[in-house]
Amino acid sequence: MIKYILWDIDNTLLNFDLAEEASMINGFEKFEIKVTDENALPNYKKINDKYWKRLENGEIDRDEVLLGRFREFFTKYNIDYDDNLVENFNLNFQKELGRQVFFHDHAKEVLNELKNNYKQYAVTNGSKIAQTGKITNSGLDKILDDVFISEDLGVDKPNKAFFDKIFEKIGSTNKKEYILIGDSLTSDIRGANNAAIKNIWFNPNTNINETKIKVDFDIKDLSEVPVILKRIDV
Repeated sequence: MIKYILWDIDNTLLNFDLAEEASMINGFEKFEIKVTDENALPNYKKINDKYWKRLENGEIDRDEVLLGRFREFFTKYNIDYDDNLVENFNLNFQKELGRQVFFHDHAKEVLNELKNNYKQYAVTNGSKIAQTGKITNSGLDKILDDVFISEDLGVDKPNKAFFDKIFEKIGSTNKKEYILIGDSLTSDIRGANNAAIKNIWFNPNTNINETKIKVDFDIKDLSEVPVILKRIDV
């Protein structure tokens, strides 16, 4: 029987794409950076995704993600920068991400519906500054039982050790009591595979899983989660 739900935050409970766009635009304005290419934000997103994938694969560390993505973006658009600008732009970006809160459809309703029957936790690779802000500003701190940030744990999803530390903190190592819900195959669902727990892939765009990663349940809308949990617990 499922007792513990592990929720990813970005692009699962909250719409990270909208928050990311708003935070980048805020940074451009604050630091007077002129970018006229209409594809600038999509191009930044590709760069950012590439760096996070490298972190998931253990190729680079967190600082190389947070700062390297902006160095590459600034270089691509011939923006004059130094380490000071990169660090300040990143810090502002993290703080803005914490302020910009956009819930996915039915996310809050589902969390509240499940609250009485399950313990619910956030599990995230996002930076501590951004995630702490999101949790507070979204009101998730009043719904979730705890938040596990990889920066605090010292290891990232999809590493098995990330989940081992969470199981230890929650106080149960019974894998049958856990389920993870997330949008990323390579971080969330692969992490659930590595931890040997069930998973629900939040897949609103109905992407095709072309990997060998095992998906237990594939959903388009978070409102499907309670139905799946009832099926598992029968």
